[in-house]
Amino acid sequence: MTDLKKCIANRLKEARASAGLSQNQVANFLGLKRPSISEIEAGRRKVSAEELVKFSDIYNVRLNWLACKESELNNDIKEKLKLAAREASKIKSDDLDKIIKILTAFKSE
Repeated sequence: MTDLKKCIANRLKEARASAGLSQNQVANFLGLKRPSISEIEAGRRKVSAEELVKFSDIYNVRLNWLACKESELNNDIKEKLKLAAREASKIKSDDLDKIIKILTAFKSE
């Protein structure tokens, strides 16, 4: 496996984990089967340019980072808030109200 292929595979796996998504969820977004995502992340399956663009959109990361053209993942506040929103959508309404109260308390300190 080439260094570039290994780098892209690792970045795809890292980006998916950072986005809080399962391989199955990503496969559904892309219209693929879960084993295809596993093969891509292991570097055993090539990723088309079109797929790489879709991964970039799904994970909300820069295409140049996924393609190993940049060394740093852009972890700005906007990306973190998007991840928090995705996770918050899974929380029960009562628990979400409690979390909002906690966050508001941090703001006033």
